[in-house]
Amino acid sequence: MTLLQWILVFTLLGGVLSVLAAGLFLLLPEKTRSRLLPHAVSFAIGALLGAALLGLLPHALEGVQDGNYHGITATVLFGLFGFFVLEKLVLWRHCHHEDCEIHLPDLHDHDVHHAAAGTLILIGDGLHNFIDGILIGAAFLTDIHLGVVTALAVAAHEIPQEVGDFAILLHSGFSTSRAFLFNMLSSLTTIVGGVLAYYSLSTLQPLLPYVLAVAASSFIYVAVADLIPGLHKRAEFSATIKQMLLIGSGVGLIYLAHSTLH
Repeated sequence: MTLLQWILVFTLLGGVLSVLAAGLFLLLPEKTRSRLLPHAVSFAIGALLGAALLGLLPHALEGVQDGNYHGITATVLFGLFGFFVLEKLVLWRHCHHEDCEIHLPDLHDHDVHHAAAGTLILIGDGLHNFIDGILIGAAFLTDIHLGVVTALAVAAHEIPQEVGDFAILLHSGFSTSRAFLFNMLSSLTTIVGGVLAYYSLSTLQPLLPYVLAVAASSFIYVAVADLIPGLHKRAEFSATIKQMLLIGSGVGLIYLAHSTLH
């Protein structure tokens, strides 16, 4: 195979394999899935924060070539603000040009906020997968064996995060088929990143840290602004302990994946 063919095959595997493995969650009976979903959301919070603060941001800071660390943190800040505005646009779109506070009952308003969270997580995940594709492409340009190992590592460390993404999409009102379809489409940006790396890695290199910072800001925003407030609706001590343990588990799995595979 040519080098480009190697990159195409393994970016496809690196992105799609993790989604297929995480998609096993969708095969559970609906009653079981509904019972597990609130716990999966807690896990997703930990996975998102872990991916952003232990994976994406450190890589972004390491990749800065001119020592402009303030530029990375400023990108995260503006990213958070940008996703706030984007969520507002999603909410306004659901209002159908009427006053939401008047015509939307509390339950509908709650569902619309969850729908916005699903939209934002797909955007952030698409950016993250795009970066993974660039990393795989760059590894293949260095050595074919390194490329294969990198693609397998990407698939392995993405699985816990993809489980969290499925939980968020289901929590946002997506059907199982739509959650799988959109997550699969998001994973295909891995191929785009790999192809771009093959043709223009030297041009893209200075921009990668800032793309990583934007992806990190989307994960932080969804976890903190959209998901954590929902946990406070169950204030009993036992529920809080479970939430803390599951968030810690999400962070821990991401930490282990990054520390052992990178």
